[in-house]
Amino acid sequence: MRDGSAEVIACAGCGQALPPSQLACPSCHRLVHAERLRTLAATASAHADDRPSDALAAWREARELLPAGSRQRAVIDERIADLSTRVDAGPAPPARRAAGGWGWLAATAALIAGKGKLFLAALTKASTLLSMLLAFGVYWTAWGWAFAAGFVGSIFVHEMGHVAALRRFGIRATLPMFLPGVGAVVRVQQGMAPSEEARVGLAGPLWGCGAAVVALAVSTAIGSPLWAAIAHTGAWVNLFNLLPIVPLDGGRGFRALDRGQRLATLPAIAAAWYATHDGILVLLLLVAGARALESTATFRDAKAYAQYVGVVLVLSLVLHFAVSASGI
Repeated sequence: MRDGSAEVIACAGCGQALPPSQLACPSCHRLVHAERLRTLAATASAHADDRPSDALAAWREARELLPAGSRQRAVIDERIADLSTRVDAGPAPPARRAAGGWGWLAATAALIAGKGKLFLAALTKASTLLSMLLAFGVYWTAWGWAFAAGFVGSIFVHEMGHVAALRRFGIRATLPMFLPGVGAVVRVQQGMAPSEEARVGLAGPLWGCGAAVVALAVSTAIGSPLWAAIAHTGAWVNLFNLLPIVPLDGGRGFRALDRGQRLATLPAIAAAWYATHDGILVLLLLVAGARALESTATFRDAKAYAQYVGVVLVLSLVLHFAVSASGI
């Protein structure tokens, strides 16, 4: 139904014409998307135990279809918070015990298969694949095809870490889009709690750290300076992303830390600099110190703190060993 150039809908309760953005009828107070809300609630309830990420995605969509300040939206906010906490804690005990004594093996195999499907889905997305090929071509021109392939691959792994974390929390987002000379971006399309933002933000450097460690391991195994250079560059880029400045990943992680936790990152960063003498760690130390001193945050996320410090230390070790292996 159209009114001039503006598309309108009719309330199923009283028939009043409503703009598409209206979520509740002002006349009869009926929820405009009542049928869709019932479907989403049924989906979320059915998967709350076995597929909590799917349940979270359904509740987040339902939340967007409810008026701000409504009682129903407040109830859904509570359910999202509860499910998010459960997802963050890891697999439920029944999942861990699946298939008897082989539960952990089965769970690990399912996890690897799931990540493989996620990577395949991204590589078959035209915008991701074409932008990745464009970035590869640009870097090939500058550094040769072999290094360009490794560099683009490490960026891809980093971005897929964000995507995996977003899907784990049922948060709608795009797949990676590569921007030559900048890296790549994933556009988040729904809001997040501070703890979720920290997990999503730090997931990129965590996965990127894994890619750098693998590259260093390959270099060590076959004596390849090329792989060492890929490891060094990947580690440096991920450390740069840990600068606690929004929109960088470190800025998102720092949002979940209080002043004490932020100050407690400084000795770890200083120790990493002492071991490597890499200038990026001096910059990281200065920015982290400034963010700690200005902090008024009330959050205290021990997991975010452990992830941040842990990935800084491991990436610093990769830098240290990759330098000697590559002859940089």
